Amino acid sequence: MAEGYMYILSNSTRTLLYIGATKNLHERLKLHERGKASIFTKKYHIKYLMYFEKFEILAEAYKREKQIKNWHKDWKWNLIKKMNPELLDWGPRFE
Repeated sequence: MAEGYMYILSNSTRTLLYIGATKNLHERLKLHERGKASIFTKKYHIKYLMYFEKFEILAEAYKREKQIKNWHKDWKWNLIKKMNPELLDWGPRFE
């Protein structure tokens, strides 16, 4: 089984969130940076990695993605701030 990641991105002003799942976080971040991963992320310049979780099974990452997408916005931000209180872009860690 392939491992996977659930991740949350934001824009430069930290006003919008995008939640996704992938088997290769490094490659997916490159696609978001180039504006080739999602129409929504391209339109709103959402490319800063705020949060991620790693799973041993890719299907679990997709399950977590769907769970968090149904959360209230405040719950999402609270989750991010527990791991990343300064809301830094963690994307460079995967380059």
